[in-house]
Amino acid sequence: MYDVIIVGAGVSGAASARELSRCAARVCVLEKEEDVCCGTSKANSAIVHAGYDAAPGSLMAKLNVRGNALMGDLAKDLDIPFRRIGSLVVCLSEEDMPGLQALYDRGQANGVPDLRIIYHDELLQMEPNLSEETYAALYAPTAGIVCPFGLNIALAENAAMNGVEFHFDTEVQSLERRQGGGWILHTSQGSYETRLVVNAAGVYADSLHNMISSGKIHITPRRGDYCLLDKTTGSHVNHTIFPLPGKYGKGILVSPTIHGNLLLGPTAIDVADPEATNTTADGLAQVLENAGRYVKEIPYKNVITSFAGLRAHEDGHEFIIGEVPGTENFIDCAGIESPGLTSSPAIGEMVAEIVRSKLELSEKEHFISRRKGIMNPTQLPDGERQEWIRRHPAYGHIVCRCEHISEGEILDAIHRPLGARSLDGVKRRVRAGMGRCQGGFCSPRVMELLSRELDIPLEQITKRGGASTLLCGQNKDSL
Repeated sequence: MYDVIIVGAGVSGAASARELSRCAARVCVLEKEEDVCCGTSKANSAIVHAGYDAAPGSLMAKLNVRGNALMGDLAKDLDIPFRRIGSLVVCLSEEDMPGLQALYDRGQANGVPDLRIIYHDELLQMEPNLSEETYAALYAPTAGIVCPFGLNIALAENAAMNGVEFHFDTEVQSLERRQGGGWILHTSQGSYETRLVVNAAGVYADSLHNMISSGKIHITPRRGDYCLLDKTTGSHVNHTIFPLPGKYGKGILVSPTIHGNLLLGPTAIDVADPEATNTTADGLAQVLENAGRYVKEIPYKNVITSFAGLRAHEDGHEFIIGEVPGTENFIDCAGIESPGLTSSPAIGEMVAEIVRSKLELSEKEHFISRRKGIMNPTQLPDGERQEWIRRHPAYGHIVCRCEHISEGEILDAIHRPLGARSLDGVKRRVRAGMGRCQGGFCSPRVMELLSRELDIPLEQITKRGGASTLLCGQNKDSL
């Protein structure tokens, strides 16, 4: 019997779990995939938005600005990379200025600090690769970039350090009210009982909500296609560059990533299938064409991969956070699309406050607020790095040549709280396989390390859990 079960181990679920781990309560997270960060949270723009886009007075606006303010200290506590590089919303003609001014006014109403509108000459000094047609831009210096995997995993690890249980490959199939109060969740791995449910199921949050409420909500999976360029291109722009936003969102951005790549995207294409994360030729063509309208000379030949993610677009285009009307102790955390990543620390605060109030939870005596990330010896001065490798030889064995990831880092990724169990799990934690060759050289060695450390046959190692095995046997056996 749990006090709280959170459904979904994306960034909202993990942030809620971390905040609730401050309380004297038994908390559990159920995730249908094999790891944290396997849904919306793994494939997004990795932007910490300033907060000028959401409608004043909306929950999106409030939590965006609050989440942005929290991100710096949170990144220090969780030992994850985060940089405030600022963003520019660009317009190409004087006719677009009313739209830019409206965005500025909205940001002022939302309480975004230090916003200003800047013009052509200053813009090109800041960003020489902007189009010569650029007329003006809204500059938001508080915007930043973060690693979405790093944030999600760090939140979950810190929650686990503070006693939260995580159960993976556990899909919620139905719910029923528990006699005496609370809920029974029937899953693919048996039944779980709890006093309270938090629904943080991403693109499936409407399905979970509609199981128990006559007041239906509807979420449309909105696909976003991206192109990622090699690290040689990461300095092509210095800020996150947006066009003026349109009906379907903030438009195709051009941005450096926290790891030094260049990111282009996303599209905004509504789909029916909540698992449709395939890219399309039309979608990628749209990314390349639109990015080139306001940033010139993008080195497209250095694209190393493309991918797509799904946003949980609720019909009202607003976060839904609170107890479901007509139920007791069922809390929605639904419709979390952009700026969900930015808002996640504030979402966690809000969900935890609702739960604490409902269950009258007390603060635990000892909460571990800090988490140490995976050691990266390349960040040490030469002398310290040599000494570290002398004492820990595995950190001197390079497995991923593109990203310079050592065996020691991969072993740490496997053996940490909520450690990696698949190739993608290792990739999300230490970037082995994220470089120019996209795992072409390092994957076999990573699989061997997973097999050895987890004591399972190579044939059972998967790319991303489930049926995504890579090997079916040994050639010599079939011969």
